[in-house]
Amino acid sequence: MPMNRAQFPKSLSSDLNAVWMMDKDMPPEWSQVFETKTSRRAFEEQVLRVGFGAAPIKKEGAAFDEDSGGEGWTQRYINITVALMFVLTQEAAEDNLYESLGPQYVKELRRAMKETKEIMGANIFNGAFTVNQGDGVPLLSTAHPLWGGGTASNKLATPADFAESSLEDALIMVRNAVNDRGLPTPVNATKLVVGNSNIFQAVRVLRSVQRVGTSNNDINAIKALGIFGNDPVTLTRLTDTDAWFTETDAPMGLQMFQRIKLEPDDWQDEKTGNFCYRARERYSFGCTNWRALFGSEGA
Repeated sequence: MPMNRAQFPKSLSSDLNAVWMMDKDMPPEWSQVFETKTSRRAFEEQVLRVGFGAAPIKKEGAAFDEDSGGEGWTQRYINITVALMFVLTQEAAEDNLYESLGPQYVKELRRAMKETKEIMGANIFNGAFTVNQGDGVPLLSTAHPLWGGGTASNKLATPADFAESSLEDALIMVRNAVNDRGLPTPVNATKLVVGNSNIFQAVRVLRSVQRVGTSNNDINAIKALGIFGNDPVTLTRLTDTDAWFTETDAPMGLQMFQRIKLEPDDWQDEKTGNFCYRARERYSFGCTNWRALFGSEGA
């Protein structure tokens, strides 16, 4: 239904001081944690390829042992379409006495498209403890199945709120990460990701030279080792504000596939004279390698 003059009665009056909208853009958050890639298909798939285990000791004169790799589970990224439009009657555009309705709502259209993208990115974290991934368990789980047998974990066994001690426990898990043959794999923590309720404590933990909230003279080992080279990333749209995460440099981790970039469009309808504005975009968010994220849902 077109937006008409009845929806903007004050904009037709000459005695207003100003008009305003809450159209100030928030800085992007999703791009701080997701790697952006290009997609050219309806969906993208990434398959786990497993290598060899440790080489055995060969006895003199004995035959060589053999090993073999293979393929494991597959993670699929399905590109969704996000689209929105608005229509403004010709009369509403003509009779508005203040800031033009068209350009102002074009900004709002852009903001609405950005908001959906932020929500879709945050939803990977919001479902990290409940939504099963390609390996059959949630992204953060204590029982990720390994191709070579056994399981591995990227979640604290006992849920814990964010604190210096619980972060250290998660960082120990990062250091103990293994590949699908159960062998140590080089994974390094790169970012701390928290919600609004944890940001102040997170900054204290990352910036303090000594232990946080104690009278001890111990150093802050996280700061001393230089594990995080930046302040925490805050995801405003986390639905569980107690949840917190440590992102790592594991390959094929948090990814956003861009199928079609934001496409704005506008025209004037020949039959009605109405002004039409629309925007469309296609993309997908996800994470293939669970070793890219460690953390806890909070106590």
